[in-house]
Amino acid sequence: MSRIDATFARLRAENRKAFVAYVMAGDPDFDSSLDLVRGLPGAGVDVIELGQAFTDPMADGPTIQVAGQRALEAGMTLTRTLELARRFRQDDDTTPIVLMGYYNPIYIYGVEAFLKDAQAAGIDGLIVVDLPPEEDEELCLPARAAGLDFIRLATPTTDDARLPKVMQNTSGFVYYVSITGITGAAAADAADVGPEVARIKAATDLPVIVGFGIRTPDTARQIAGVADGCVVGSAIVAERASGRTVDETLAFVRGLAEGAHSA
Repeated sequence: MSRIDATFARLRAENRKAFVAYVMAGDPDFDSSLDLVRGLPGAGVDVIELGQAFTDPMADGPTIQVAGQRALEAGMTLTRTLELARRFRQDDDTTPIVLMGYYNPIYIYGVEAFLKDAQAAGIDGLIVVDLPPEEDEELCLPARAAGLDFIRLATPTTDDARLPKVMQNTSGFVYYVSITGITGAAAADAADVGPEVARIKAATDLPVIVGFGIRTPDTARQIAGVADGCVVGSAIVAERASGRTVDETLAFVRGLAEGAHSA
């Protein structure tokens, strides 16, 4: 059983919802970023989404775009991101890590080499937002063959005709984008999200985790209450950007995790 599957099986047995935290690898520098990632499980994070800095992050709002720029300016590369994951795995062999980013750095790295190195570094799954199902042979199918989950995004514009195609070859969990737009652009609304999650769950047995627009423990509780869990990214990245220390950021994360777990 993969780390992702084992985590969701444990949460189901405990009758708890999942809390997923996104952080940008290398923001504002490698060492403090690693300290933050190492602290996430102790703050209640069930799955870590590790952002890969990229120069043209089309799905990300200003907060994460700027975080990626800080990371790139600090010398972050895909190789260094895998090294960060490898360092994390020295002390934690159970918390799943999902690498989230764009295809260009992976393409330049070389798919076969990347998948080999990602697996060796302890990466469990991939979210590659600019590869649609029509391009599954590029990365999705090789990743699945290498034992990595390929996690797909579903959005408010994914209609019933499109949904089966999106679910094709998806594994680990489904990431439902709660709003139409970029990260950090608007607040998620459980009344809108609930019916969409139900529609997706009718098409798949995978857990459905909701992200985008979640900034407070109360919203985390509300959204997790209508899904299998929630993701927070921009709000966490903004805490670090505002000058909060790693410990202060982890305290903020702990509050969000408690909100989701209380659903």
